[in-house]
Amino acid sequence: MKRMRFNFLCGIIMSVCCLATLELYAQNQKKEFYEIKVYHLKNKSQEDRVDEYLKNLFIPAMHKAGIKNVGVFKPIATDTAFGKRIYVLTAYSSPERFVEVSDGLVSNLSSEKSEYLDAAYTDAPYQRIESILLRAFPLMLQMETPKITSARGDRIYELRSYESATESIYRSKVRMFNDGDEVGLFKRLGFNAVFYADVISGSRMPNLMYMTTFVNRTARDEKWKLFVEDPHWKRLVSMPEYQHNISKMSIYLLTPTEYSDY
Repeated sequence: MKRMRFNFLCGIIMSVCCLATLELYAQNQKKEFYEIKVYHLKNKSQEDRVDEYLKNLFIPAMHKAGIKNVGVFKPIATDTAFGKRIYVLTAYSSPERFVEVSDGLVSNLSSEKSEYLDAAYTDAPYQRIESILLRAFPLMLQMETPKITSARGDRIYELRSYESATESIYRSKVRMFNDGDEVGLFKRLGFNAVFYADVISGSRMPNLMYMTTFVNRTARDEKWKLFVEDPHWKRLVSMPEYQHNISKMSIYLLTPTEYSDY
């Protein structure tokens, strides 16, 4: 009887420890929020000024604020958007943190001098800035910076945007990534994802976005060939609950700038 009571107590203690461990893991894996800032440009002069600002002022200020990794990307040379856009990707621990860092950036750079900050209204350094706010998917709560060793000019960072016709249909595509484990398929095939996320504020909604990475364009094309031929994908795409859940797909092939953190 004493042994049974002892075993029972040990079982309770082990269960409590397991729950505590899971709770600690959940806290450590808090869901992140992302901003994709898109600079829309009209000429090389604007591109140069934005580059100088991001490299010499923005990124150092973000590092000082505790943001370790800021990604800066441009469309590949064969893209019609080449020279016309710059993408800046930043991860935050919460929406409040995003506001805190954004507000702090204004005050931290208020005394700095640059062609970007001091531009006249008749000679702006960009046409417009677009800001997209996102919330990480359950199967990838935090951003992962890829460990790619190829030359920066060869690397491909593929940013994809999947829009849906309605909010309800959109949830089907989100479930496909999470419940259907499309995220797991990408991981198994070595797509080196940076993030998967819901767009919670942006010009195109309802919408999800994600970024995968490759050593070069050839590797990217080979991975996608494996993806569409994979049995798991063929099963997913044939399931009735996942039909017609994308109304518009946008694909952006990007390369990191030389001053990007990854």
